[in-house]
Amino acid sequence: MEMKAFTVPLNKNPEIVMNVIPGHFTTSHFHLTHYLDLNDLKTNASLAREVAIELALPYLSTTLVDTIVCMEGTEVIGAYMAEELLQEGTSVVNSGKKIHVVTPTNNINRQLVFQSNMQGLINEQNIILLVSSISSGITVKSALGCLSYYNGKLAGISALFNAFPEESEQEIHSLFTSEDIPGYQTFRPEECEMCKAGHKLDAIILPGGYTKI
Repeated sequence: MEMKAFTVPLNKNPEIVMNVIPGHFTTSHFHLTHYLDLNDLKTNASLAREVAIELALPYLSTTLVDTIVCMEGTEVIGAYMAEELLQEGTSVVNSGKKIHVVTPTNNINRQLVFQSNMQGLINEQNIILLVSSISSGITVKSALGCLSYYNGKLAGISALFNAFPEESEQEIHSLFTSEDIPGYQTFRPEECEMCKAGHKLDAIILPGGYTKI
C-alpha cells in the first residue's frame, strides 16, 4: 500500500505537498480510494505558515474576521492564518483588529459545543471555518450547525483538501481538490465498487492517521 504512495505539490507553492496513498480505506461513513496524509502540513511550523498564507489570500482585502474556528487539528495553521490576516496594510481589512483562534469540543452526546467562557467569541462574530479535509461533508455540516446554534456569522470556509468542490453549497477555499488525485473516489459502504470487486479493506482512517486491517 505505502509502496504506491505519491506526492502532489501545490502549483502556486511547490513547498506545500500533499502525500497520497492509494488503497481501499474506510471511515465511519464512507469508503475511499486514497488516504491523504496532511499531518506534515498541519504540524510542521514552517509548512503550516506557508499553508496559512495561501488560505488567507481570499480574505485579506475583502472579509472582516473575528474568529477562526479550527477543526481536525488545524490550530497551528489557524494561528498563522490569523497572523496573516492581521498584517499591516491599507488593503488589509483586519489590520489593527483582534482575531481569536478556537476549537469546539464534543459533549457526552458527541455534539460539537463551545464552553460558556468561549461562546462570546462565536456569538455575532464573523467566523472562518477551517478544516483539514472535506470528503463527505459531514464534519463541515456538523460545524456549521454548531456555529448557527451559537449565532456565529459565517465569513468563509477554508480547507486543505475538498473532494467535490463543484457540489458544495457554500464556497470553499481549498488548496487541493479531487482533480489533483487521478482516480479519487468515495463510496457509501453498500455501494463500494472495490468491495463489489472483492478487494478487501486495507485500513481504517482515524483522526490523525490510519490503522491497517
